[in-house]
Amino acid sequence: MSRPLIDTHHHWVKDFYTKGRTYHCMNIVHKLTAPGACIVKSREGRSKLARQANEYCAKIRDAEPDKYGFFASLPSLMDKQDALDEIAYALDTLKADGITLFTRYGQDNHYLGHPDFKEIWDELDRREAVVFVHPTHPVDTHLVNPEMLQPMLVYPFETTQTAVDMMLNGVIQSHRKVKVILSRAGGMLPWIVTRPASIWPNGSDEQKKFLDGFKRFYYDTAISLSPSVLGLLEGFVKSGHLEADHVLFGSDYPYASQTIIANHTPGLESYSFEKSELMDGIAYKNALKLFPSLAQYIKTE
Repeated sequence: MSRPLIDTHHHWVKDFYTKGRTYHCMNIVHKLTAPGACIVKSREGRSKLARQANEYCAKIRDAEPDKYGFFASLPSLMDKQDALDEIAYALDTLKADGITLFTRYGQDNHYLGHPDFKEIWDELDRREAVVFVHPTHPVDTHLVNPEMLQPMLVYPFETTQTAVDMMLNGVIQSHRKVKVILSRAGGMLPWIVTRPASIWPNGSDEQKKFLDGFKRFYYDTAISLSPSVLGLLEGFVKSGHLEADHVLFGSDYPYASQTIIANHTPGLESYSFEKSELMDGIAYKNALKLFPSLAQYIKTE
C-alpha cells in the first residue's frame, strides 16, 4: 500500500503467557488476547499476569515508540477493585494508549452491559479512555461442527452480543467520553442492528437511543475488508448512522495468517469508495484522531 497503515489489531506472543494462551500486541497497541489474565484461576495470579503483560508492553513501546503503543490488559472485571487499580496504573504510570476488555467475564453471562461493571465504565468514561473490545468464548464452548472453529462464527456473535447488551442497557449511550472499538467490524452488528431496534418494545424514542449506541462505537476492519463489509460500513456513513472517523484498519496478525491478511488487506485499496477521504481515514487518519501522539511518526509524503 502506498499510504501509511496504522494497525489497531495486531497480536504478539510472549513466552510467559503461552502456557495459558497467547499474548498480544499491536503496531499501535499491545494487549493480552482472549481469555487474557482471566485464564489464571487465582485472583492474585490474574492481577500478576495483567501487570506483567502491561509492563512488558510498555517496555516494547518505550524501545520503539515509532512502531508501537499499547492497550493495557486487566484482571477479570469480576475482580472489580483489581481492575480499577490496574486501569489507574496502566494509564497514569505506564501511559497506555487504552484498555482491552473482553466480551464476557466470569462463569455466567456477564457481558459488558452488565450492571456489575458500571463502576468500571464510569472510571473509563471519566478518563476518556479508548477501549478495545476483543471477543472471547461463550459459557458454552461446545462446537456445533468440529470444523466451525470459534473465530469463524462464535467470535463475531460474541462481539455482537456484548455490543447489543451495552446498547440495550444504555452503557454506550450514557458514557459519552469513552471510545469503544469493536473488533472485526463489530461482528454481526452492522448486519443486524436494525432488527433489534425495530422490535424494541419501548417506542420510537428508545429505538433512536438504541441506534445512537451503534453510532457511538468504533469498528476495526480485521479480516473484514471485503467489498460487502466495506460497502455496508460506507452505507452507514452515508446515511448518518455511523461517523466517518469511526472505522479503523486492523490485521489480526498473526492469528490471521499472512495468507488471510494478504487476501483481505488489498481490499482497502481496490474498493471504490465514493470519497477517497474514507479510505485514508480507515488506513491511518482515524487512528491518529484516537492516538494523536502517533502523528510524529507517520510519514504521508
